Amino acid sequence: MAEKFVQSKLKASKVTMFEKPSCPFCVRAKAILKGYKFKEGHLEIVDISSLDILSSVQDYFLKKTGERTVPRIFIEEECIGGCSDLVPLDSSGKLETRLQSIGALQ
Repeated sequence: MAEKFVQSKLKASKVTMFEKPSCPFCVRAKAILKGYKFKEGHLEIVDISSLDILSSVQDYFLKKTGERTVPRIFIEEECIGGCSDLVPLDSSGKLETRLQSIGALQ
């Protein structure tokens, strides 16, 4: 069920971030992503904190990405990691280039 839930959120030309709103790393990553002008429907922030399947979702993250923590950020179906992975991608300009290449930006 957790795998189905996560996979249902991952789509071509879309960025998906799984978060817990109380997590400071999630807050920072969300602020970075919201700084870009995404086309409608090409950025989804998914709050997993109140899910009944929270633990199994995080177990699936561990299986799929090697990390159980949030945020878990996916560009299309590829996990790019968490906040500590997003920050250098953003500051180097590589994140914007990647987002443009998948057609996610206005």
